[in-house]
Amino acid sequence: MKVLVIQPKIGMGDMIIYLPYIHAIFKKYKSPLSLLVKKNSRASELLAEDKDIKEVIILDRKKDNSGLHDGVSGFFNLINIIKSKKFDKVFIFNSSLRYLLIAKISGIRSICQYPLFRKKDNIVLSAKVFIEQELNEVVSTQPILRLKENKTKLTSSYKHICLGFSASGPTKRWDLDNYIKLCNQISIKFPCKFYLAGGENDQELINKILNSNIGSNCTSFSNLKISDTLPIIKNCDLYLGNDTGFLHIACALKVKCLALFMDSPVMAYGKYSKYISVIVPEGETEETTTHNTLGKEKISFEKVYTKTLELLN
Repeated sequence: MKVLVIQPKIGMGDMIIYLPYIHAIFKKYKSPLSLLVKKNSRASELLAEDKDIKEVIILDRKKDNSGLHDGVSGFFNLINIIKSKKFDKVFIFNSSLRYLLIAKISGIRSICQYPLFRKKDNIVLSAKVFIEQELNEVVSTQPILRLKENKTKLTSSYKHICLGFSASGPTKRWDLDNYIKLCNQISIKFPCKFYLAGGENDQELINKILNSNIGSNCTSFSNLKISDTLPIIKNCDLYLGNDTGFLHIACALKVKCLALFMDSPVMAYGKYSKYISVIVPEGETEETTTHNTLGKEKISFEKVYTKTLELLN
């Protein structure tokens, strides 16, 4: 059976969160899957060593509607691609009528999809309920990133910390001076190496860290492919940082994570895995910390420091 999975959300974190359900589909049908995902999901790199995945098809849709799969012409461009592959079944992690019509016109007979026109959802809960109903089995929310034999070894004489200082916007990012101060204080307790989990767009922030007094113990990921960072992250003792894609990667590699949530929903992105510990702004709870909380100034430095030491011990 040829099975297609359509997952149109952007970002690495979302891609990771959907992995348990994608793996459950493979387990049920015993046939490597085709994924239709956006380039920013980084699925091609994240899943390069995952034998459950046959191919990654890039969904080219953009905010300005200039993508190859936008508009009426893009609608039919995508149909031509999907139709040529002769899929038997599709799972659509989305409520859009557009993807339902694309699947039908492409000749896919068995179509499983979220309820149409759903406006809001909890990314984890919606996917879990959807797949458990379709497969008639319980599915864990814990994602797993599969790597080949890990030959990367980090010296045991240091604590190795993946530092997730970046985020999708400034309101979701704890002040960089706090991270530098925190790393300095941690380094008094343990010899530490820090791995700066950021990309090319974060170069100004990376330079500030590298030029600080912890810079000599830091390694930047900015010039590495995502696939090259995975073995390093897997060997870290801790992920420490904001709610960003690297948090979810570390969690899927079974690394202990301390995640600072200040302007994104904890109940959606911070509670699906036992590997994630969460700190929220003072005066907020895990339930009330969501979009527009705007709590970056209310994250307690002492709480972050104390919890970091606890997890490292």
